[in-house]
Parts: sequence; C-alpha cells; structure tokens
Amino acid sequence: MQYIENFLKETGFYLFAQGDNWKMLVMIAVACLLLYLALVKKFEPLLLTTIAFGMLLTNLPGAEMFHEEIFKDGHVHWDLMGGADPTITAGILDYLYLGVKLGIYPCLIFLGVGAMTDFGPLIANPKSLLMGAAAQLGIFITFIGARLLGFTGAEAGSIGIIGGADGPTAIFVTSKLAPHLLGPIAVAAYSYMALVPVIQPPIMKMLTTPEERKIVMKELRPVSKKEKILFPIVVTIIVALIVPSATPLVGCLMLGNLFKECGVTDRLSKTVQNELMNIVTIFLGITVGATATAGTFLSLETLKIIAMGVVAFGIGTGGGVLIAKFMNLFLKEKINPLIGSAGVSAVPMAARVSQVVGQKENPSNFLLMHAMGPNVAGVIGSAIAAGVLLSIF
Repeated sequence: MQYIENFLKETGFYLFAQGDNWKMLVMIAVACLLLYLALVKKFEPLLLTTIAFGMLLTNLPGAEMFHEEIFKDGHVHWDLMGGADPTITAGILDYLYLGVKLGIYPCLIFLGVGAMTDFGPLIANPKSLLMGAAAQLGIFITFIGARLLGFTGAEAGSIGIIGGADGPTAIFVTSKLAPHLLGPIAVAAYSYMALVPVIQPPIMKMLTTPEERKIVMKELRPVSKKEKILFPIVVTIIVALIVPSATPLVGCLMLGNLFKECGVTDRLSKTVQNELMNIVTIFLGITVGATATAGTFLSLETLKIIAMGVVAFGIGTGGGVLIAKFMNLFLKEKINPLIGSAGVSAVPMAARVSQVVGQKENPSNFLLMHAMGPNVAGVIGSAIAAGVLLSIF
C-alpha cells in the first residue's frame, strides 16, 4: 500500500491540489486556447503552436522540464545545471533554453529571414527608410508609458520592443534585459503580429483621407545585382559602427541576404531558409513558451504588458502613416501614406495589408512592392532600436 500511496502522490492529479498549483490548470487552459488560435484560426501557426506547446509542457506538475531557478536574476546558474541542488534536475527545456538565453536562436532566425528577404524595393526607394524609422516610434513612446506605470528601464525597453512587430527581436531584447517577462512578451508580440490585418486597417483609415488612399505610385526602378550585393555589406558596416549592440541581429540578417543575392552560395541560402529556419523555430518557440509559468504569467504585470503591446503596435502603425503624409508636403511625386503602415516589421503581412486597403479605394492600384520598402526597412529599424535599448540598459 505504501508503494501505491507514493505513486499516487507523484501523479499530476495529486500535485494540482497542492499549494498554488491550481494556477497551472489555468495556464494549461491558456495554452490550449493558443493552440486553437494557431491550428484552427491559423494565427502565426509555425511559432504560436510551438510556444503554446512549450507553455503546456512547463505547466504540467511533476514533469520538471523547465526550472526558473536555473535562470534566476537574469543569469545562468551553471552549478544548478550540474546538480549542486539535489532537488533540481535540469530538464530538456532547460538545456534548449540556453539558445534563447545566450541570444543564439533569434540571430539564427534573422539569418533565415535575411535569406528570404528582397531589399530591392528599399534600395529603389531609399525614402522608405524614413517610414521604417518612424514606425519604431511605438517602441519608444511605449517605453515611456511603461516607465510611468512603474516598470524598470530594462523591463520598459522589453515591453516597448513589442511595437516593432518583430518576434525574434522582442525575444532577443527581453532575454537580455528582462528574462522574467519573456513568456508574456513573446506571446503578446506573436499574437499582435498575427492580428496585423485586424489592428492596422482602422488606424490607417482614421489617419488618411479617401483621396490619399487612392494615390497611385509610379513603378519602382530596376535594382542591379551589384547594388543588391553591396547593400548588406554596407548596411552591416554602418550599423555596426553606429549601434554596435545591434550588430548580432543586423549582421545575421545581412549575411542571410548576402547568401541569397550573391549567386554563388545557393546551397547555404536554401539551408538557412528551410532546414535551419525550421529547426530553430521549433527550439525557439518551445523554450520561449516554457518560460510562461503560472507564477510569472498570471499577474497584473502580464495584463499591463498585453495592453501596452497593442498600444505600441498601434502607435508604430500610425507613426509610419503620419511620416508619409508629412513627406508628401515636400514631394512632387506623392507617396500613398498607406505604405507607411508597413514600416512595422511584420514581413510581408503588413505590406499585404497596405495593398488590400489601397485596392479597396482604388481597385487598379498596386502598392505591394512600394510597401515592401518600408516593411523591410522596419526589420532593420527594429533591430537598430533593439541595439539602442541594449546599449542603454
């Protein structure tokens, strides 16, 4: 009977009744909701599925797959991983999380993103950089708001980066500045990326007139092979000299793009676009989800983060539109301000939203390629903003 009693006390059903473990049931429900959104509603399914499943695994009592104690206070306590505490046995997610903590996974994701990105529209229309930069306004305004709400500077920077609409960048910054907030921030960042078609159109229409939305833009000039090869090299050098902290993200982004454009590394380009990207996506998602434990996720802070995340995203969208309207005051060839909303770095979804909203006003208008300029500029802009925050804090 003693053996049976010991076995029953080790089951998850028994552990749910101990202390605050009932909160794990709530987190399991949240994980199942996210799985529904990913699998049925198809909201960012590649990453939201793995994040939700990581959240499920970490909140199963007794599974012991992830231990917050090992990464307490923002440091890796290697002694605990080596068995210094007999009550802690490092699980598989503890080892996989090292890739997040050490900044490996986000950089590898950027390597793949670079290999899948065409910077041609940005090179053809350098003015797009201004719209990409203006869309980062949401990051810094939300940073100020978070500070006023009582968050520390490092926490506020991590919350603000949600406004860049770039999941890997948000994870990279948060893992360095506020790792205890990684779960809520990652879920918020990827959720809002998936909701781009819902969040952006009302803001775009509110800030523009029907006449502005009907503006037709001239076809972009062709971009030479030489320009496409030089671009990633030049951008890496300039960014590294101005904001050294942004070099890991921007450098990997540009290396991936160089693989794509140079024409002599096709095998490497295909590898980082497919096999490497897929493997890292699995590891990144499941370990980020594992940080969403009941103790950290079910709090007033999480609700504040989710609320400020959507504000950051909205301000970023509005900033891109408004700078385009401002630029039109000085330009002979007018810009359709709808493409400014694509300055957030949700590639290519934000650019597609610009195209859809524009075509509703003028069915013969094609804004997609024009919107890709601010869109890819936003990727660079969010990485630079991340570097600024890292250098400050």
